[in-house]
Amino acid sequence: MPSPVSILPVPLLTIGLLVASNVFMTFAWYGHLKFKAAPLLTVILISWGIAFFEYTLQVPANRWGHGTFTAAQLKTIQEVISLSVFAVFSWAYLGERITWQHGAGFALIAAGAWFIFHDWG
Repeated sequence: MPSPVSILPVPLLTIGLLVASNVFMTFAWYGHLKFKAAPLLTVILISWGIAFFEYTLQVPANRWGHGTFTAAQLKTIQEVISLSVFAVFSWAYLGERITWQHGAGFALIAAGAWFIFHDWG
């Protein structure tokens, strides 16, 4: 069986796996907020089970992506994806509003990402 790295371009593979892993992690960390009546131990165990799938995607994403991206770039990509996934999740799943303050904060984070990826020579 061929390696995924030999089939897909590394940036596409890395970002795709990071998006998928962040969907799992967002549900693991925040999905239980709709079920506040559930016992805490139950939601911890369910969240831990969901997080397992996040790790099975995140670890290969970082392993395969490192070399094409630096560790700092991988972390930056992960954080931008994490915030993007969370914004959609909080709006679509939790029914929370996204305000201009969120947009401004995300824009500042995007500016920080630009500095990480900009080649200053």
